[in-house]
Amino acid sequence: MALTEPDAPARRPALTAPRRPHGSGPAPSARPSRRFALIPAVVTLVVGLWGLTRQGSMWRDEAATYDVARRTLPELLRTLGSADAVHGAYYLLMHAVFGVFGDSLAVLRLPSLLAMSAAAAGVALLGGRLAGPRAGLLAGLVFALLPAVQRYGQEGRSYALVCAAVTWATWLFVRARDERAPRLWLGYGAVALSGCLLHEFAVLAVAAHGVTLLVPPYSRGDGRAWTGAAVGVAAALAPLVVVSSRQSEQVAWIGPPGAAALLGYVVPVLVGLLSAALLPAGARRLRALALPLLVLPGGVLLLFSAILPLYVDRYVVYAQAGLALLLGAALDHLWHGRRHRLPLAVVAAAAVAVALVPVGQHLRGPESRRDDLGAVARAVDAHGRPGDGLLYMPGRRRIWQVADPAAYTGLVDLAVRTDPRGSDTLYGVELPAADIRARMLAADRIVALRDPAGEPVDQAAREEVKRDVLRAHFRLCGTTEVHGARVSVFARPGRCDPA
Repeated sequence: MALTEPDAPARRPALTAPRRPHGSGPAPSARPSRRFALIPAVVTLVVGLWGLTRQGSMWRDEAATYDVARRTLPELLRTLGSADAVHGAYYLLMHAVFGVFGDSLAVLRLPSLLAMSAAAAGVALLGGRLAGPRAGLLAGLVFALLPAVQRYGQEGRSYALVCAAVTWATWLFVRARDERAPRLWLGYGAVALSGCLLHEFAVLAVAAHGVTLLVPPYSRGDGRAWTGAAVGVAAALAPLVVVSSRQSEQVAWIGPPGAAALLGYVVPVLVGLLSAALLPAGARRLRALALPLLVLPGGVLLLFSAILPLYVDRYVVYAQAGLALLLGAALDHLWHGRRHRLPLAVVAAAAVAVALVPVGQHLRGPESRRDDLGAVARAVDAHGRPGDGLLYMPGRRRIWQVADPAAYTGLVDLAVRTDPRGSDTLYGVELPAADIRARMLAADRIVALRDPAGEPVDQAAREEVKRDVLRAHFRLCGTTEVHGARVSVFARPGRCDPA
């Protein structure tokens, strides 16, 4: 007779766990290795380090970060009272970063790159939890190669940090639903709030999570917990909304969405919908999470733009996480069917080549942004003379001088009353139109910095005076066109250089 040891538990027949449908992901209680999420993070970091300084160029939005974040803390806080409060938390963060690491171009952009790397890891973990490790790995790699991710991972603005906050808030949202832990809901609210403080439109991601809760299976407990978190986020965000709403002129430049903006929204949504259609029935949880995150934020801004134009794709770049989740899960599902492997591998290789060669190279050149402040400075330095008048047309282009102030040394700003730093503003305070006219008429030669031909003309009285005086009393000696700007020299009749 076989005997068992007295302290050993009696053995029971092994139970075979029921097979889960492909794409349904591991059970919430499972604790698989999460090391696979490091691969997309490293890929994002390596790809982002390629051409990080963008040939030494900076564009106007980054110049705002560079200027404001380098001001003293009292100056920075006063500036936020008059402009760009929506970016206040980001400016404060960059102020601290510059104080510790210096203010080089690399330091300006590294926080965004690190944030996008963290977002890639978060996307991989989300995909792994909802559709399995391979789907998570693919989702993270897809995310790393998306053009918007490559672009904003190399930009000295808040959008990559918002993307990381939204992605990790989504991760906590999924865990809180699975584990029914109040501490996870608290963490979800805190991380979501951090994203909203970096940019208010991150609140649309919280709304997308609410839509996810409408998809069966329903849970009143989850609904109450999400509602509590959402109300807390809204209450904490309200003071910033009040302040930023008083600075609505900051978004007055946004026009109705054109064909390019509409395509930029519609194409990813269609790709996401196609990917969702390819997924098996067991991937319902992933679809329910990713589709609202992809569709709702941009869709709401587009609809609202019928009343007040506010749609800019970078404001909701975090929607790329939803696209990556759907694409990663679809690739995993297609790979699972052996007959699809060869064509799928060919298509995937071609997509990677396109993302890294023509698209990647373009994104790492100055021409990928609206303007190139370094090129503007070089043109001013080449054509300006000490004592020449200087005009920014419109005045908000005064931000162009931030990249290389030395190029503007010796030129006399004819329109400014108080410079940006002295006035605690982004663009400075200009003189009344009559005073601008008088100062222009006292000049013999003026260097005018203008937008490219075809851009909308500012109709403010100050800008009309600048144009009228140049047209009536000066002659155009020549114009140097650089990316995103025209540097023109005007002189009194007969005083242009023969060259």
